[in-house]
Amino acid sequence: MSYLVLARKWRPKRFAELVGQEHVVRALTNALDTGRVHHAFLFTGTRGVGKTTIARIFAKSLNCERGTSAEPCGECNSCRDIDAGRFIDLLEIDAASNTGVDDVREVIENAQYMPSRGRVKVYLIDEVHMLSKAAFNALLKTLEEPPGHVKFLLATTDPQKLPVTVLSRCLQFNLKRLDEQQIGGQINMILQAEGIAVDADAVRQLSKAADGSLRDGLSLLDQAIAYTGASGEIALEGSAVATMLGTVDRSRVGLLLSALGAGDGGALMAEISTLAEFSPDWNGVLDAFADALHRVQVKQLVPDIQVDGDAVDVDALATQLRPELVQLWYQMALNARRDLSFAPSARAGFEMAMLRMLAFRPSHQATQPTASDKTPRVASASAARAALDAPQAAAKPPAPVARPAVPAPAIAVPVVEAAPRAGGDMDAERWLGLVADGSLRGPARELAVHAGFVGYADGVLRLSLSPLDEHLQAPNLTRQLAESLAPALGGIPQIRFESTATSAETLHQRSSRAQDARQSQAESAFMADAGVQQLINQHGAAVVPDSIRPLDD
Repeated sequence: MSYLVLARKWRPKRFAELVGQEHVVRALTNALDTGRVHHAFLFTGTRGVGKTTIARIFAKSLNCERGTSAEPCGECNSCRDIDAGRFIDLLEIDAASNTGVDDVREVIENAQYMPSRGRVKVYLIDEVHMLSKAAFNALLKTLEEPPGHVKFLLATTDPQKLPVTVLSRCLQFNLKRLDEQQIGGQINMILQAEGIAVDADAVRQLSKAADGSLRDGLSLLDQAIAYTGASGEIALEGSAVATMLGTVDRSRVGLLLSALGAGDGGALMAEISTLAEFSPDWNGVLDAFADALHRVQVKQLVPDIQVDGDAVDVDALATQLRPELVQLWYQMALNARRDLSFAPSARAGFEMAMLRMLAFRPSHQATQPTASDKTPRVASASAARAALDAPQAAAKPPAPVARPAVPAPAIAVPVVEAAPRAGGDMDAERWLGLVADGSLRGPARELAVHAGFVGYADGVLRLSLSPLDEHLQAPNLTRQLAESLAPALGGIPQIRFESTATSAETLHQRSSRAQDARQSQAESAFMADAGVQQLINQHGAAVVPDSIRPLDD
């Protein structure tokens, strides 16, 4: 007896059984119930979300022997034959393997003949974007004005490749990716019907690995059942699914984050070694790491939202880590995932990513190293961000802080002060440093970066704005700027704007000047390249204006 895979065995046979595509079902149901059925439909969406399934149910609704309706009986000969894939008036064409104009001409010629058994002849063209240009041109006229007994159902994962002339002739429905809860609910329903016990962690892992595709989720479920030997007596367990998928226990990610937050390099490397024993997919570990950081950041910035810990102590980490550091580590994790294929080995690339995060830790932990902690540190998260992303030189870096003599590491990472000194004198350079390292966002930051320093005395900060930027001088923005300066100046300053003939350079001007210098240097280096000169002089090549960019852009 042949085994029918779960994705085929549990393929929905009625609109009511579809998962997560209510907007499409509603439109098609109304069209069928009112008799206003268009002659051409286009279903778009990623793989495994129900494009072909919806098309087959639609064909069944049109040809049910009990009449056209949104609820086909499923019992008549036409319904059973469509479910079995042998209905002669439902012609399924794989455009990926039938791309030529001759294949389309055959469809056009056969479309003129009446249906053999049903009321409507339905052409289901899957992956229609694979058709050649000539094939599309041959199809257009028939697609626009087909015989009354013909309906076209087109499905594609890449609608951008379809000619606009085809799109304009179809009713288009975009099928959504399914979320983990929808896929998990379907997996639980199927396992219950199959009589297989399962724990919640296994369902969660399979739902996440499905990546929005129910078909992929059911294929993975088939694989997990075969891998674990799950049956009525043997449960499908999360640990076995994790081994099959090459994923990592989420509690391990929590231990990595805890070691990083504590600045414990030894514990960090020990945890990586433990992970390596399971031969994990290091890309997957970085994904899980970034996902945990995302949940920590949500807990920090939107505490009213309930965040699922998922084996990670989100509350403790949200308190332990600074929000800007979480952002920095998240970006490092994404960059590391992108660069992992270039590393000497996947594990080495992962270790280097973790060590890079260890090098950039919050300032309140930048204390004198102990015997068990000699890892070099960068105190300022903003300085760390500057070191990672190499942005344009917007401000002079603060002077290094003097520290007690300790054994020098092989590669020394400078420690810079987390913020300019509190109180004391203020000058133009310190003003630029305060703006560059400040926490302001949005219009308030625009006010700061466009303001030039004039003077500071007796708690009064005098700034200048150009006539073009005076619209930024709103009371609420000025108040936000003053409050942001309070920690550095020892109190909220009074801000006055003045018109001066010779105002100091603004952070915006300095950044623009640095960007212009980098652009000029990039253009000079490109034009001086011997290969470029050879292309220009010998082959008549021309440089497209404004197409040269600095490499780090």
